[in-house]
Amino acid sequence: MVIGRMLAAVSLLTAATVPAAPAVASAAAPEKCAPERGTVSIAESWGQKRLNLPEVWRLTKGAGVTVAVIDSGLDTTHPQLRGARAEDVTGTGPHDCYGHGTAVAGLIAAVPRDRVLFSGVAPAVKLLSVKYTVERSGEVGMLVQAVAKAVELGADVINVSTQAADLPDLSNAIAYALSKDVVVVAAAGNVDKDDGSPGPAYPASYPGVLSVGSAGPDGRRADSSNATTPVTVLAPGTDLTTPWPFRVYMEKREGTSFAAAYVSGVAALVRSRYPELTQAEVVRRIALTADGGSGTGTGRGMVNPLQAVSAILSSEAVALAPPEPAPLAADAIRQAPPEDTRSISVATWIALMSLAAVILIALGSVTIPAGRRRRWQPGTLDNRS
Repeated sequence: MVIGRMLAAVSLLTAATVPAAPAVASAAAPEKCAPERGTVSIAESWGQKRLNLPEVWRLTKGAGVTVAVIDSGLDTTHPQLRGARAEDVTGTGPHDCYGHGTAVAGLIAAVPRDRVLFSGVAPAVKLLSVKYTVERSGEVGMLVQAVAKAVELGADVINVSTQAADLPDLSNAIAYALSKDVVVVAAAGNVDKDDGSPGPAYPASYPGVLSVGSAGPDGRRADSSNATTPVTVLAPGTDLTTPWPFRVYMEKREGTSFAAAYVSGVAALVRSRYPELTQAEVVRRIALTADGGSGTGTGRGMVNPLQAVSAILSSEAVALAPPEPAPLAADAIRQAPPEDTRSISVATWIALMSLAAVILIALGSVTIPAGRRRRWQPGTLDNRS
């Protein structure tokens, strides 16, 4: 694949209402890695309760599925994210100095722990982090490389919690991933009061991408969620708790980045539960089982993980022509009931007797008058020649 060298900015989708983490002074100086400080004590967020994960896990936890998070890196030392694979295309190492990548990855795949009120949507997936930026904004060329890297490493689902302009290299990268049967989930983008009328975000606006907007506890689209971007479904995107670098957590997170992470987890659950479905069919199932949308930017409404992995969709049944009946087995033919020969014989005899009666009547109409004239005496032969 040809990787473009365009330097257009690609923004990580944390809402403007949340204070931005300090940018890394230099990509070549990881010792200055200093994300916002997190907390050890956390409460369970409404978003996690809304998804009703324990009921979903009775059916699947995402085993056998690889989810790639293309973001700012990953803190693989976090107790709930150990065992994840971390890759880097920036040349700065896979660590997360911004925090965004760790938060997104945790929402997707954090493993449950005792006395911790947080877990990812699909804790049994194989988590793959592909770092493409060291701060809030990254280069589109790096994003394109990261998408290609994720596909190369066997991702079944790719989460892209970024927004960018519509550029040929990015479009080609997403089309390539979709052609490899990868479910691509992307954030619809954030807006604030100063944005005016924002345009659609990419890659969320590309055909085939599962585009995600954010919602609040009432199920309605959050004001910060970009309604200009075509949206497939909504997911929790306000007042959330997430894992954070240095083995802690962060509260009050907001943005379509985190909503997209929830839906990437659901996509992994669906792929695990229904491995025969194509990426397009996975997207369709998630859309059809959502709770129903209302208004611009809501798509099919709030994602419903339990319905997504359990609903019986008649539309998934392939309509086929009725099969030709199978030939009877030899023993079935031998055991077939014999013809009703008795009925046939009776019908034949009745017909013959009826014919005989007609003949006798015809003969009688000739012989009886002649016999009466001779008074029933035998006749003589006439030997005259």
